[in-house]
Amino acid sequence: MGCNTCSTSKNGLPLGCKNNGACASGSCDKLTVFDWLANMSLPNNQKPFDVVEVRFKNGRKNFYRNKKDLTLSIGDIVAVETSPGHDIGVVSLTGELVKVQMRKKNVSNSTQDILQVYRKASQKDIDIWTKAREREQEVQRKSRLIIGRLGLKMKLSDVEFQGDGNKATFYYTADDRVDFRLLIRELASTFSIRIEMKQVGLRQEAARLGGIGSCGRELCCSTWLTDFRSVSTSAARYQQLSLNPLKLAGQCGKLKCCLNYELDSYMDALKAFPRTDTYLHTQKGPAIFQKMDIFQSLMWYAYKENPVHWHKLTVDQANEIIALNKKNKKIDSLEDYALEQEIEIPQDSVFADVVGQDSLTRFDKPKRKHKKRRPQRKSNRNSRNNKSK
Repeated sequence: MGCNTCSTSKNGLPLGCKNNGACASGSCDKLTVFDWLANMSLPNNQKPFDVVEVRFKNGRKNFYRNKKDLTLSIGDIVAVETSPGHDIGVVSLTGELVKVQMRKKNVSNSTQDILQVYRKASQKDIDIWTKAREREQEVQRKSRLIIGRLGLKMKLSDVEFQGDGNKATFYYTADDRVDFRLLIRELASTFSIRIEMKQVGLRQEAARLGGIGSCGRELCCSTWLTDFRSVSTSAARYQQLSLNPLKLAGQCGKLKCCLNYELDSYMDALKAFPRTDTYLHTQKGPAIFQKMDIFQSLMWYAYKENPVHWHKLTVDQANEIIALNKKNKKIDSLEDYALEQEIEIPQDSVFADVVGQDSLTRFDKPKRKHKKRRPQRKSNRNSRNNKSK
């Protein structure tokens, strides 16, 4: 996701373009939005929109009102209002496109709940923010030890410090309700900070932590996906996928969100297919559905008395047979409609042995033949017996 000028620290974490602490292009951040209205000027006598979008750790975003008319642009580090204290974030979007994002997230511009931007962050604010961020990993490790000692059935996934370092939010997942009153008292006394516990779902946890999916790319939930729709096993059945939980589950343990991407195309293609529980009645007996190929519009049927031998039909042929059956007519046999698959080998094809490609055992180590040493062993035994005598 990063550009070529993005430097890294000793731990391999990106430091930003040219080591400035922030990415100039914005491509290193999660869930970035391209401001395609940035180069367009506003009409006359129209003031810029006074709400900006600010990004925090792991793609968490919120809207803040610029009451002081500060000159803000994408990438500026600002101090924003929280209760209590203030937080430090990076401006991710400004201008008229913020209205679109607010409408998408059902945030009203007229509401008084929108907090304000205090100021652009000074060097002192950035230093305090950096020190607080450096404490997160150690605090998370110690907190997990405390949770294990108290025997709470919860999983602590992430810790996020506030910009002023006076408050920390603990993100956790749990199957049942957890009584963490004793945990909050112990965490507050151990780290001397305000504690806020926030429960998130398994999909939200994977979005915050990130990772690489089975497709080899970064997780959709941590890069561009914002709305988590429910995924059911029927999506896998419509796409003729094997119901294997190891292959259908993602990093979060739930069904992969990408199962819904092509589901509409499969549903449209399946409208032309007959029902799979419909029999094809012939003179030889009823035929049962076995499998289908949605892309090539093919279906395989087999006689109920002989389920081993399958017959390949097109969707139009299957619908034609079903239409005849509805009129109480039976066809003679499936062999009259079945497609024969013929494999034609071109005469010009020449097969050559290229570096032993026709050998399946070329990577195996040759077995060594052991020589028979039985006569030597007998002679050695006789010599030992003679010496003993």
